[in-house]
Amino acid sequence: MSARQLDRRLVSAVLSGDADAVRDLLYEGADPNTVDVDGRLPVLCTAVAAYDAPVAEALMDGGADPDRELPDGSTPLLRALDGGSPAVFQPVLGKDPRLRLPERERARLLARARSWYETGAVEELRRRTGARGPAVSDRVTDEGHDWVDQYALGGLVVRAGHGAVLTWLESRFQVLPPVDELIDRAVAVADEEHVDWWAVCYALLERHRQETWSAALAHGDHPDPAHRRFVADYLRTRGIIACDSPFAERESEFLAAWATRETDGAVLAKVLEAFAEYEHPRMEATGLRHAAHRDPRVRLRATTVLAASETRSPEAGAALLVLLGDPDARVRLEACRATLKDDALLAQAAAELARLAEGPDRELRGAVAEALTASPDRTAVTADALAALLGDDNQLVRLEAAYGLVLRDDPRTGEAVERVGPLGGGFEHDHRVDALWDWTRRERRPWPLAPGPGDA
Repeated sequence: MSARQLDRRLVSAVLSGDADAVRDLLYEGADPNTVDVDGRLPVLCTAVAAYDAPVAEALMDGGADPDRELPDGSTPLLRALDGGSPAVFQPVLGKDPRLRLPERERARLLARARSWYETGAVEELRRRTGARGPAVSDRVTDEGHDWVDQYALGGLVVRAGHGAVLTWLESRFQVLPPVDELIDRAVAVADEEHVDWWAVCYALLERHRQETWSAALAHGDHPDPAHRRFVADYLRTRGIIACDSPFAERESEFLAAWATRETDGAVLAKVLEAFAEYEHPRMEATGLRHAAHRDPRVRLRATTVLAASETRSPEAGAALLVLLGDPDARVRLEACRATLKDDALLAQAAAELARLAEGPDRELRGAVAEALTASPDRTAVTADALAALLGDDNQLVRLEAAYGLVLRDDPRTGEAVERVGPLGGGFEHDHRVDALWDWTRRERRPWPLAPGPGDA
């Protein structure tokens, strides 16, 4: 294939959002700086405008130039910054930007990101377009589970993730704003699934200084519950990824004490969720203290704490038995997870999981299927519940249920594999699919999960 043909195919792959094809074509020799169909802009700008982070990352890995000056005086990097998507901006910023970019350019990027953030996406759109009508808004997922608001006005579209973009730039350029400023930025939209919240949490996790840690934990006594909730989420994340840090023992003690005085239900639930990621001698006592709390969010995380405890006293067993009958379905599901390895409560947990599988809470069925699969219960109660989930509308639920039946060598496994339905992309390394594949080979059955013409 000629270089020209490769480049044309690369443009098509970028336009269709096929990151795997982009990588393959770049490997074969396509030019990562190929211009788009109009012959004006490099395809990296096409990916940026489409908010296609995987394609942008593939192009950057293949050698695309984010600093290439464009006819309007901008660069792909500046366009990614203006676009306000941290998921797109991160790969386009590239590796070692502090070494690659001169100080003046770093200062310009920081000032531009701060201006977008402080002005606000809608007002900046009005300034740039001159449009005065209302912006069309939409809440979108920014290449993961985090969300951001997207606005369209005057023919331009931006995402309001410039707080996260600014935070990311500061981290990569080793500019360290005060912790208080960062936390204020995180809680401006008081939702831990917003892009700004996670960006600040990650930035603080990257700092390994006593002063950073102390300043962050000081917000645990902040009068605004959003600040306290952020600290709890920060400690939860530290407990997951930095559990062996020199601060771990003090963090667990801090959380144990905090759980005795926090009065806000949402914050207390986050404190308990964080506490469950640590080791502490009062783990069980803390869970028991809140197991009968009036707020179901707190009971849910008290159950998580009881599950994380290394001990299981008769009092804890009795509390978990009560939680298996909790009015809230999420609490019951968590209690089931907590008791799957408790021989005295396994039968009750299996029965409750079967009821949840047939219950009205459809959004829980994926987690219920996972708990049923993980259950050591090998009675018909669990197997029948898994079989019932094969009729769910969600293919991932059906896949998990089929996997659970395969592990049990259930006679309905053949039907289960058929009921999963043809699988599209994204399952190449899925352990459940591997197990179903192994079963069909052992049984010398045809593989029924290959995508059809319209499923790829």
